[in-house]
Amino acid sequence: MSIVIETQDLTRVYQTYQKPEGFLNSIKSFVNRQHVSKVALDKTTLQIESGQIVGLVGANGAGKTTLLKMLSGLVTPTSGDAKVLGFRPWERKNEFLRQISILLGQKNQLWWDISPADSFALLARIYDLDPTAARQRYLHLADLLQCSHVLQTQLRRLSLGERMKMEIIGALLHEPRVLFLDEPTIGLDIVAQEIIRNFLDEYVKEKGPTVILTSHYMDDIAKLADKLLLISKGHIVYQGTVPDFVAKSNTNLAENEEVDFEEVIRRFLETESRVR
Repeated sequence: MSIVIETQDLTRVYQTYQKPEGFLNSIKSFVNRQHVSKVALDKTTLQIESGQIVGLVGANGAGKTTLLKMLSGLVTPTSGDAKVLGFRPWERKNEFLRQISILLGQKNQLWWDISPADSFALLARIYDLDPTAARQRYLHLADLLQCSHVLQTQLRRLSLGERMKMEIIGALLHEPRVLFLDEPTIGLDIVAQEIIRNFLDEYVKEKGPTVILTSHYMDDIAKLADKLLLISKGHIVYQGTVPDFVAKSNTNLAENEEVDFEEVIRRFLETESRVR
C-alpha cells in the first residue's frame, strides 16, 4: 500500500485574548490586550496508507477537527508540514480539491431550500461531472442508503438521519480518493447509525478510498476502523489497530473477561487527561 497522508511535526496554535470584566476594562483592552496562545495540535507526525479507514478518537477539544481541517486545506498550520495525495492541502490546488471530500457532521454542504436531487445536480456542475453519470451515481448511493424516496423533498423538511445520508451522498458524488468524516452519525438513532455504518464499510471495500473518521460512538470505530489514532490535548498518544490497543490496555484482565471497547477508551483518555 502507498502512503496517502503523511505529516511531520504538524502544529496549529490559535491566538486569542483575555477579555477583562467590566465596560471600562473592555475599553482599555483595545490598546492593551493580554494575548493567549491555545495549542490545538502539537507536533503531530503520522502516516496513513491508501484504502484504510482510520478512526480518530479523542475528547471534545482534543484536536480532532483541527487535524481534519488542516489535512483538507480549510486551516493553515502554524508550523510543520503535511502531504495528502502528494499535495500540501492549504495550497488548495484544484487537482487536490477534486480528489478529497470533507463532511462535518454539524454543518450542511447541501442547499437548505431545495431538494437533494437539485443539490446533487449543482454539485455535478461544480465538479464538472457528466450529468447523466452523476444522476446514476446519486440514485445508486441513495438506494444503498435507503433514502431514494426523499430525493425530491426539500432538504429542510427531512429528518436528521435523512439529511445526513444526503450529505454523505453529496460528499461522495465526485468519487474522492480521500474522505474526511467528522461525526457522521452524531445525533442519529440506532437504525440510521447502523445503515450508515454498513454503507461506509461496503463502500470502502468496493471503491477503496482512504477515510479518516471521527466519532463519539465507539461502535463506529470498533466495527469500521483498520487503524486507530488516539488524540489527547493536541497530541497523538496512540497509533495502531483496535485489537492491539484493547490487548495492551487490558493486560491486567483475565483472558476470558469480556472487554468493552468504549470503556477501555474512556479509561485511557481519562488517564491521558490527568497525565498531560
